[in-house]
Amino acid sequence: MNAELSPLAARARIHAALGDPGRLAIVDTLIAGDVAPGELGTALDMPTNLVAHHLKVLEEAGVVIRTRSEGDRRRTYVRLVPDALTTIAAPVLSAPRVVFVCTRNSARSQLAAAVWARRSHVPALSAGTEPATRVHPGAVKVARRHGLDPAGWQTSRVEDVVQPDDLVIAVCDNAYEHLHPDVRPRLHWSVPDPTPVGTDAAFDAAYREIADRVDRLAPAFADPDSPRSRP
Repeated sequence: MNAELSPLAARARIHAALGDPGRLAIVDTLIAGDVAPGELGTALDMPTNLVAHHLKVLEEAGVVIRTRSEGDRRRTYVRLVPDALTTIAAPVLSAPRVVFVCTRNSARSQLAAAVWARRSHVPALSAGTEPATRVHPGAVKVARRHGLDPAGWQTSRVEDVVQPDDLVIAVCDNAYEHLHPDVRPRLHWSVPDPTPVGTDAAFDAAYREIADRVDRLAPAFADPDSPRSRP
């Protein structure tokens, strides 16, 4: 890969190289093991000249390399570059804690913190910009329906919970818009408030959206035991 490319440009180049079905099929084949160019053509029913073209693009993007056989020196094998596919993943995030925030801290933020705790090694808390005196009964019910334990849930104020290094995730529009500008870093999930409707269906819909978003974000955090998370 061109060493002068920025990390973002390098990722974009790999994405572009994988945007062709033929090249993606080649990469899928190479995940299982190293293959000679002629074997690729046979396995994928692809003309020799097209295999050569696709391999050139993949090589230029840093996705594959060719190595010469230690047996028959006339043969070459194509192999995936180590970490080439992991390179195109989103950058690894890092924070000592995640704090989920909504206005009343009575439903969405409580659910988000509980789901997060089941999906990630990163500790999670919740808080509200204008916390209610208790957690909404609808949130308690939906939590139990999905195997969460709401027994210890209590509402808290943002100022009493958030610390400077926390990643704050506002799970409602009002909370996001009323957070102090100095609360950084922060993300925004625009999850509709189920409490005005108050039905099981409304709370289930909020739970599903929160769980989907947690599933997308949690893998982006570095595992402290993973080599990728170490300096």
